[in-house]
Amino acid sequence: MNVIIWIIQGLLAVAFFMAGFMKTTMPKDKLREKIGGWVDDYKDSQLKLIGFSEVLGAFGLILPMLLNFLPVLTPIAACGLVFTMIGAAQTHFKRKESIIMNVVLLVLALFVIIGRFYIVPVI
Repeated sequence: MNVIIWIIQGLLAVAFFMAGFMKTTMPKDKLREKIGGWVDDYKDSQLKLIGFSEVLGAFGLILPMLLNFLPVLTPIAACGLVFTMIGAAQTHFKRKESIIMNVVLLVLALFVIIGRFYIVPVI
């Protein structure tokens, strides 16, 4: 089970790192072309903050356990990403856009939380 949780952590880390990196480095016009018109609902600084939190979450899913330094930060990072996906789903739902990807990422992050707190505890 530990391997499965690690694989999910890795997939989530890649997804959130890529999404966050895009949001922090691309101008709003290019970002709109890549990920949709919802970016117009937010200021540039808000998009950068969302992207930065996604990048930090991606690192938090992997590094604490990999380095064996405060591994409890891994499920805590997953909690932060759950809240990020709740906010993303709300945004897309209000705009009558698909929330399927948000729900999938949310469920996977919940699985990491449950896995790291209860199935294969890190503390």
